[in-house]
Amino acid sequence: MTPRPLGRLAALLVPALLLGACGSTVDRLKAVGETPKLSAIQDPTTSPGYRPVQMPMPQIEPVQYSPNSLWQSGSRSFFKDQRARNIGDILTVKVRITDNAKIANSTQRSRTGSDTMGIEGAIGNAIANALPGGTELDAIASNSSASSSTGAGSINRSEAVTTNVAAVVTQLLPNGNLVIEGRQEVRVNFEVRELVVAGVVRPEDIAADNTIDSAKIAEARVAYGGRGQITEVQQPRYGQQVMDIILPF
Repeated sequence: MTPRPLGRLAALLVPALLLGACGSTVDRLKAVGETPKLSAIQDPTTSPGYRPVQMPMPQIEPVQYSPNSLWQSGSRSFFKDQRARNIGDILTVKVRITDNAKIANSTQRSRTGSDTMGIEGAIGNAIANALPGGTELDAIASNSSASSSTGAGSINRSEAVTTNVAAVVTQLLPNGNLVIEGRQEVRVNFEVRELVVAGVVRPEDIAADNTIDSAKIAEARVAYGGRGQITEVQQPRYGQQVMDIILPF
């Protein structure tokens, strides 16, 4: 890329960054001395970016009734209970995440090579007469090379999240599985803790007390974080974040 296109790109990026920074700065200045605002309670399906879940479905079998029988073919249970099974029902998700990972890699490689070339006979004598005195014909040209590389890396990670959150059934799939999504916000002083849980569950995995373990949620999406004064202090300034993305070294 030539310097001229780089200059044009910088001329376009700088105003955009300044405008974005000014907007966020004004919003933060308005919130000085105030507690972070909680999000409004709303239907998760109306949130921006919400997308209905589409999963492979088995072929639907028609319902058949047998004479003098109380059992319905395809039914999951004989007696009706209070566990979540329809859109809008609520169930409790027990979030139990305990991850431990230890990985260590070490690589070392080295290579050494050398080449020597000499010329004898009439051609060698002619070359020797043209070269400075003391030049040996058995080492007219030589080449040597050496390379080495060493790499080491390690990962030692331990994460644990234990909490409960109520989720709402947002979608009922054709095979009877439920799509759930739950959001929880707790504000303590000037910091808001957020917890989001979403995924697909089987009604059979819901316990009798209308709870389900997070390990039984398919396509689980769990987000645990916060926002407020403490979170802002832990984050680098937006200028540093932009430079970390743009700078190639």
